[in-house]
Amino acid sequence: MYTDSHTHLYLDAFEDDRDQMIQRAIESGVSRMLLPNIDSSSIGPLFALAERFPDHCFPMMGLHPTSVKENYQEELMRIEEALDHKDIIAIGETGIDLYWDKTFLKEQEKVFSTQIAWAMKLDLPLVIHARDSFQEIFAVLDRAGGPELRGVFHSFTGGPAELERALSYNFMIGINGIVTFKNSNLAEVVSKIPLNRLLLETDAPFLAPVPHRGRRNESSYLLETAAKVADIHNLNKEEIARITSVNAELLFRLKPQYEPR
Repeated sequence: MYTDSHTHLYLDAFEDDRDQMIQRAIESGVSRMLLPNIDSSSIGPLFALAERFPDHCFPMMGLHPTSVKENYQEELMRIEEALDHKDIIAIGETGIDLYWDKTFLKEQEKVFSTQIAWAMKLDLPLVIHARDSFQEIFAVLDRAGGPELRGVFHSFTGGPAELERALSYNFMIGINGIVTFKNSNLAEVVSKIPLNRLLLETDAPFLAPVPHRGRRNESSYLLETAAKVADIHNLNKEEIARITSVNAELLFRLKPQYEPR
């Protein structure tokens, strides 16, 4: 059974067929779908979905870096209020995104630091979004983090140097459909990820893997990414499913689905 460690199934992209899409995922073997938050507007839909599918959908809580604007303090306050929800498994997604511009870099750094503090205080893993921002991310982690901090660099697209640095923290590495793209250079990097630090994700509805590229992504498409990662590590999909699901269980403290070996 697979664990989709990062998927936004509560978004409007799934409004017309959300239940069917989740059923497709379950039938394909993706039994757990972990839901990162975006901002205050997504809190309600996220919790509603997790409450409807408590055995399959698991909520996180955080403020996405691209949602950090002038009102970031108000947004953080609303996010912090939602941390009281008893079923939250992680803080995220959070981080720094400089792909479009650097207008709110300082605010993103402050928001990221705040959520690092939440993760350490609540003993929850941190889900990091790093886009064109690895050095800034590392600087904040060095400044605000601690040895007890754990988490995942989601949708990892860095090179060997960034991977080595990311692994130096107590973090796992999330790999999604980008690894299947023809112009992707991720295969070499994925081959260097220790198996006990590897997670699979879709980041649905974004970044659909080949052969679905260009369409809306969904959690059942995790199998294409799993097949590619299995090939890179010279394993079969069942082994990758077990390894990455056990990793997710350990990081997010989920109920085990596999007997320990």
